[in-house]
Amino acid sequence: MSAATPAEGSSEGYRTSAQASLAPVRVSLTPVFVRLKLSLLRNGLKGSSKRKAAYLSTLILAVGVGVLQMIGLAVLHGNAHAGTVVVLLAAILALLWSVMPLFFPSGDETLDPTRLVMLPLRPRPLVRALLASSLVGIGPLFTLCLAVGSVTAVAHGPAGIVAAVLGAPLLLLGCVVLARAVATANVRLLSSRKGRDLAVLSGLLIAVGAQFANFASQRLFQAGGLSALEPAEAVVRWLPPATAVGMVDSVGRGAYAVAAAQLALTVGAIALLLWSWERSLTKLMVTPDGSTIGAAESGKKRGAGSGGWSLLPDGRTGAVVQRALRYAVRDPKTKAAWMSSLTIGLIIPVANALQGHGSVYLACFGAGMLGVQMYNQFGQDTSAFWMVAQTLSTPREAYAELRARALALALVTVPYTVLVTVVTAAMVGDWAALPEVIGLALGLLGAMLCSGALASARFPYSIPTDGAFKNVAPGQGGLAWMGIFIGLLASTLLCAPLIALTVWLHLADLHGSLWLLLPLGIGWGVLTAWAGMRLAAPTVSRRLPEILTAVSKG
Repeated sequence: MSAATPAEGSSEGYRTSAQASLAPVRVSLTPVFVRLKLSLLRNGLKGSSKRKAAYLSTLILAVGVGVLQMIGLAVLHGNAHAGTVVVLLAAILALLWSVMPLFFPSGDETLDPTRLVMLPLRPRPLVRALLASSLVGIGPLFTLCLAVGSVTAVAHGPAGIVAAVLGAPLLLLGCVVLARAVATANVRLLSSRKGRDLAVLSGLLIAVGAQFANFASQRLFQAGGLSALEPAEAVVRWLPPATAVGMVDSVGRGAYAVAAAQLALTVGAIALLLWSWERSLTKLMVTPDGSTIGAAESGKKRGAGSGGWSLLPDGRTGAVVQRALRYAVRDPKTKAAWMSSLTIGLIIPVANALQGHGSVYLACFGAGMLGVQMYNQFGQDTSAFWMVAQTLSTPREAYAELRARALALALVTVPYTVLVTVVTAAMVGDWAALPEVIGLALGLLGAMLCSGALASARFPYSIPTDGAFKNVAPGQGGLAWMGIFIGLLASTLLCAPLIALTVWLHLADLHGSLWLLLPLGIGWGVLTAWAGMRLAAPTVSRRLPEILTAVSKG
């Protein structure tokens, strides 16, 4: 067999080196993703001084509170109710981990796996890499502190220490996997308009939850302390990942069979969540986004009939009412403002009634909360107000615009006020005060419609559209507070005659005449609202260029 020529040998070497260069290089994804996560964390120290200060303060606060919580939980070691406290705390911790991705989807960029769908990555290695990177951050560190403190509080003896060494990482792992599975399964929602609406409403939901937590804590101490939570703890200790802490508590009490069952349940739940996460990730990577499929069909169906809008009057009034109500349903910030007012206006009287010191007069709070929506009416339109401004050249047109906007607000506020008043009267058992309170509430609503129309004309400001929690454009904060303060002061003065009449009838022991406040309140509310819009209309048409400039700054 003849030897190869030099040319043939060199070409063969080139082919061999080219094949070697094209051969796939196997690189573990886990260290790469961990380094990427560390890079994201380091980027928090870059940029403006305000961003750096916010990041460092968040880190210091989270670590400090976490360490203090860990020490406080460890001090419970040997307490009779330590198991009850730490098991319920683990369940609350898992609940927070499961809902936070839905409330704050933009808080962690790594929660969005759609950024990786175009890369040639397999789901299983990707799950391992994402899981490892998810364990790096402020949230996992804070959770680890609570987990260590929880297992320390219930660990007894050598077996308890061994169980604690297993329980703390299992609790952390269960929380992180749960959050990842929920975020991946709902990633289409998180990146849609509904997801952004949910993020805007997160503050409201947290505030409502805090009110109920406050009420529950008061009832708890009235019922005899932590022993009242033992039935709930007996159920929660079998719900993963709280079973990880329950397992440590069971080992400390010598119930090894129960601890083995809880350990198996914890590991099984984590494995099931990992499988669900991988399945959702696979579906996400191979399935196109179909969130807009059928949008045209649904639009045609909605446009086929006018539905409930046919009950509105024709002309400008019906069009403006429809536009205002659509804003309340579709615009995230307008929806958040409406939902906040509706929810808080109901919670305040109901929570006070449940605590035993409620009053039917607190139902007026709901009318006042919704009445604030009349303020800055033109700023709520943002830059789209220039289209409305083309039709406000005369005081007559401005009055028709304000009247229709007030009507849209009244269509929701009047039945809502009546409903809240009836519910509050039923809870406190004071049906006799129902007519006067409804009259006072509707009179207050009319006064706020009056002051709101005047404030919209005199103190307009822009509402930014880029930030979920930015409600005033930079440089207009003083203008916004001035309008609200003067408007609320004017509303109080306008309601003074009704309040004085109510006080006089009570002091004069004329309780049989208190029902007169219902028609008087309705009439007074209509009169003040009409007067306010009549006074504001010429100002709107005269200051239209200034209003347009003010509301377009955001």
